Amino acid sequence: MPGLSEKDLVDLVRSVFPGDTGDRALGILVDIPRDPARDNPDWKARRAMAEDWHARLKAGAAAVPLETVLLVAYPDVGSNNAELPAEAMIMKAGLPGDASGLAGRGEVLPFERIFRETQLFLAPTEYSTTAPLKNAAGRHFFRAATMPGFSERMIPALRIDYGEVGRRVGLLKAKLDRAAAAEVEFLVDGERRCAMVFDLRHRTAHESSGRFPVKGTAGNLPSGEAYIVPYEGERKEASLTEGILPVEIDDEIVMFTVEGNRAVAVRGSGAAREAEAAHLEREPAYGNMAELGFGVLGDFGLFPVGEILLDEKLGLHIAFGRSDHFGGRVGPSDFSSAAEVIHLDRIYIPATQPRILVRSVVLRHPDSTLEVLMENGRYTVF
Repeated sequence: MPGLSEKDLVDLVRSVFPGDTGDRALGILVDIPRDPARDNPDWKARRAMAEDWHARLKAGAAAVPLETVLLVAYPDVGSNNAELPAEAMIMKAGLPGDASGLAGRGEVLPFERIFRETQLFLAPTEYSTTAPLKNAAGRHFFRAATMPGFSERMIPALRIDYGEVGRRVGLLKAKLDRAAAAEVEFLVDGERRCAMVFDLRHRTAHESSGRFPVKGTAGNLPSGEAYIVPYEGERKEASLTEGILPVEIDDEIVMFTVEGNRAVAVRGSGAAREAEAAHLEREPAYGNMAELGFGVLGDFGLFPVGEILLDEKLGLHIAFGRSDHFGGRVGPSDFSSAAEVIHLDRIYIPATQPRILVRSVVLRHPDSTLEVLMENGRYTVF
């Protein structure tokens, strides 16, 4: 599939970041592997793509309009949504194959200074920067589109009707804002039923429509979802999130027992169960129910590409771990180290979890009325 031309990129930036007279600089963030053994072909291609975007947007900067386009590189942080390093490099030469080759290729600056002096960011990185950029955007009032795992296979998702995407996402957000709980029923292997109740009290939902008109905001691109952090029990009353959450991992069904918005036990009989149980034992914060998300792009002719960035936007997804970047209470200090910080989405669509069907999602409102949001994996409200 052909990449984005200079005009495509200029149009993309103008669309994603509606014009502001204060916009002077755009930074393209790229993470460089610390360990060459962890590199992979998609990551290499993404870094080459970032360099190409940098060159094309520099050439087309006046049409945005922008004064400066920067390529900002830093050693990878090792996991999705971990904190960024203190410093990054404004590249003056080509990107190296790994982080050991960064020295001498540009100007090293504190990330905080880069954030102060740059109004717009595109972040086509290997590891998601959504959490740290959301938090930093709130401090420095820049706008950022995070694109973890982005590849040219996702380009069709940049060309859909984002007006209709925004309408659907806004409708879902309004419904989630009114709800006190979401009751989700799953069917495993066509016969076993499992159910979860997500406590939505004391929370408002977020909408991610792929457009960032407001300063101080950051989110995914491509996008198309409404999402909410379940109540985590930080007030005097306990969270009512509970149930059995099935997850299909490498063809194995793992059952998480959830109490008080935390996965507290894991059932199953294979390697995935053992790995998940060990993860919970090592990092209890990993068990936090961090997000209940509703992607809408599945109705726009898009298909999974094997990257969470796009795949989660195709339907229901539930995340474990960090939630502070979405307005929750679980953040880096709740994990044992920066390397263990994680926000991990489990995506409930046939292509990613074929053994699990979302039979229904029902919103329960404060007056006890019920509203069906999904049936048999499809929305009923559009």
